[in-house]
Amino acid sequence: MKPDNPNRVPLDVYLSFVSSLSGNRMTLFVGVIVHIATCLAVAAKTQSAVYIPLSIAFLLVFSIRMAIFRRFDQVDKESLSHAGIERWERILVASGACTTALLGFASGYAIFVVHDSFAELACISVTMATMVSVVGRNYGSRFAVDLQTFFCCLPMIVCSLLAMDLYRGLLSIFLIPFWLTTRAMANGVREFLYENVIARREITIIADRFDTALNNMPHGLVMVDAENRIQVVNRKACELLKIGAPERLKDRDLGAVLRYGARYSFMDASQPELILRQLTQVAEGNLSRTLVHFPEGLSLEFSASRRADGGAVLIFEDVSSRVKAEQKIMHMVRFDALTGLPNREYFGQLVQDYLAKHQRKSGPLGFMVLDIDEFKHVNDMRGHVTGDHLLCAIAARIKQASGNAILGRLMGDQFILFFPHAKEPASLDIEIRRVHAAIQGHYEVDELTFLVSLSAGYAILESTAFAMDEWSVKADLALFESKSRFKGGISGFEREMDGRYIEQQKLKADLREAVSAQALHLVFQPMFRADGSRIECAEALARWVHPEKGSIPPDVFIRLAEDMGIISDITRFVLFKACSECMNWPDHIAVSVNLSARDLRDADILKVVADALAHSGLDAARLHLEVTESCLIDEPAAVRAILAELRARGITIAIDDFGTGFSSLSYLDTLPLDIVKIDRSFVRNIVEDTRRLKLLRGTVHLARELGLKIVIEGVETEEQLALLNKHRSTDLVQGYVFSQPVPSQNIPLLQQGIGRRPVQRRRNKVA
Repeated sequence: MKPDNPNRVPLDVYLSFVSSLSGNRMTLFVGVIVHIATCLAVAAKTQSAVYIPLSIAFLLVFSIRMAIFRRFDQVDKESLSHAGIERWERILVASGACTTALLGFASGYAIFVVHDSFAELACISVTMATMVSVVGRNYGSRFAVDLQTFFCCLPMIVCSLLAMDLYRGLLSIFLIPFWLTTRAMANGVREFLYENVIARREITIIADRFDTALNNMPHGLVMVDAENRIQVVNRKACELLKIGAPERLKDRDLGAVLRYGARYSFMDASQPELILRQLTQVAEGNLSRTLVHFPEGLSLEFSASRRADGGAVLIFEDVSSRVKAEQKIMHMVRFDALTGLPNREYFGQLVQDYLAKHQRKSGPLGFMVLDIDEFKHVNDMRGHVTGDHLLCAIAARIKQASGNAILGRLMGDQFILFFPHAKEPASLDIEIRRVHAAIQGHYEVDELTFLVSLSAGYAILESTAFAMDEWSVKADLALFESKSRFKGGISGFEREMDGRYIEQQKLKADLREAVSAQALHLVFQPMFRADGSRIECAEALARWVHPEKGSIPPDVFIRLAEDMGIISDITRFVLFKACSECMNWPDHIAVSVNLSARDLRDADILKVVADALAHSGLDAARLHLEVTESCLIDEPAAVRAILAELRARGITIAIDDFGTGFSSLSYLDTLPLDIVKIDRSFVRNIVEDTRRLKLLRGTVHLARELGLKIVIEGVETEEQLALLNKHRSTDLVQGYVFSQPVPSQNIPLLQQGIGRRPVQRRRNKVA
């Protein structure tokens, strides 16, 4: 690498070379003293007057060079351009050349004019010594070396040749290789220094980059030698371990540094040895990485690798956020987000862990399921936010009352408890009933007071007989038994419950088979005008006659179908069958079909209804679809959209059992309705109870103000019918006062016999 052309030399390197021309000023001071002393000595020896002015010239040139150096020192080096540096190089080289020119003249004059051996020896020796010093002082500029050696040697060569002395002439010619050698030496020094400057510059850049990367990396890094002494440590490592500044840790023992950190920072006293021990295992390949938890929520993950020289590189990072996120995710997976109790899966794991830990222990274990009675009404009346707050309050009280029992949230408004080993079943039974009694009562939530009762079912068995699924079924059976008796009760599992459960499961299987084989049949309860003059519609009602048990009540098998998820299959069967049967009736009679909550959970019901109408050929205006409030609770917006689409197709929409819920009035205005079917509970005792009659009339008035048609269900007596007609409280009547549910073929017959009904009714009165 030869920096012959300054234009190819980096600017900062070129400036450093030029700056070297003004360095080593003490040698210049010593040199000018030697020069002046030599000239004065030669003048005294030879009586030559020329050397006196030369002494003065040396002093003058030295003074000028010092002034130039001071001026150069004052220049802002960083603002110098390449041309500016080059100009200063010429000035400095020229000032140095003046000194060598004077030396060359003094030597040449001594050879050619003075002819004194002392003068020649003194002047030539000083000149040759100066030429050697050129290598040390002016290596930074090839131009300076060439010019100064030229001015030193040329006068001596010329004057030696002019002296016409053969031997002096030969000796002077030898100055040429000396000149070239000096020039080559200076160039070699310059090239060597140039390469080193460039290399150092690159190393500095690399070191700066490495240092920047090292100290800005998100990981902590510590490099130790074979004796575990720190060689390299970055700022992040010092910050994470709180062990001081990096520059103070060089060559310190890592263990001692960690122990110091344990003494004066947040680290536990046992952690330094733990870290070193685990790092040794990681470095030896026994562990891929290790996670160390520190106080203040700090978690560091370490990895290490051995170096060829026996040392190791330790890298670690702050994974506190990741650990917290994993813990949060794990908590979300294991615990219920609302109550903070273990969910069903984690509850089962906790129970299994307990049993594995106490597998040698014997004694009875308890398993209880709790169900909040009528919790749906809280959500309906007070909103889900208040309902959630009540759930949390109940969960907190159960947790407080359950002692050492394992508690979990089963689903919705159900909780599950596992009672550990007891001495005897009787004491465990008492404990379970104590917990159940403790959680009943009043709860203060959102400035409201709720009287809460919880039904409970439990099972007590020996630990050797424990099986989670079986116990859960047994507790559920006991809970079902408890809820069937009275709210807020508690029942323990008894063996005969298994028989009832098996019977219910068989009934479900038979129902599934009956639905699949379309073994259900329909009856229809007509809806008459209030004066009994005409049948306007007939409600389709599904019936199931079991081959062994006989007729199964609709409320039984419909509830089973909803639990089994096959209620939509029954709806499809009823729709197709009812539409087909309606085609056999007089054209003015419509058919009404009930839809369940499951039917309205998606838009598939639209296609089912369309297919039923297309298959039967029934006009959409003759189809009525009835929905209850329970259909509207989960997804009211989606249900509203489906009902609006059905109504847009010409189908009549009715709300059934109106008045049995807690927010019925709001549905009248928000849902696309045509008919309101008022529940039979409004009609009961209206003859005797004037307040109930007023409530009925008010509800009817509100519905009519909204343009809705009124159907009264459950009208059983002539007195009820007469009172309804007196106050014009209904448009249609559905009840035993006119007809009970009948087969499809009876509907036309009933319509035909309407004209004779009043006569028959009068005859009955007379009789």
